[in-house]
Amino acid sequence: MRIIRNIAAVGAATALAVGGTVAFGATSASAAPNVTPQGVCGKAYKTVNSVPVGSLGTVYLTYNSANGKNCVATIRTNPGSAKPMSTYIYVPATDDWAGDDGNFTSYAGPGYVYGKGYCVSWGGSIANVYVSVDNSNCASLKEQRTTEIR
Repeated sequence: MRIIRNIAAVGAATALAVGGTVAFGATSASAAPNVTPQGVCGKAYKTVNSVPVGSLGTVYLTYNSANGKNCVATIRTNPGSAKPMSTYIYVPATDDWAGDDGNFTSYAGPGYVYGKGYCVSWGGSIANVYVSVDNSNCASLKEQRTTEIR
């Protein structure tokens, strides 16, 4: 079973916060190379946005128009030994969020939320590189991207 950390919304921004833990059903992370966002989220999910996690990998935002859900996955460029990784998605308008956090060989995720008609904030990390995209994939607010090395 994977354990994820709570995601706290501070105003319009979101951040990963050390807080209470919530257990979600296990999703096994394969060590197979060439992992795709559709392989993690499902074939019906189309990639609508992405952000690089330095040179270590990419966080993908996908969307399924049939069910109105978004999915996020953080995928490493070079799978290998397990490293700390995370992925998260947050819908400020509904306060709904999902994510995944742990030591993985290939990817963190999937994280699913209903996002049809809403702005979403999302991001992830690999090792000590953290990225976030706030208020994206909506017309009403300008997207803000942040990369941080800790």
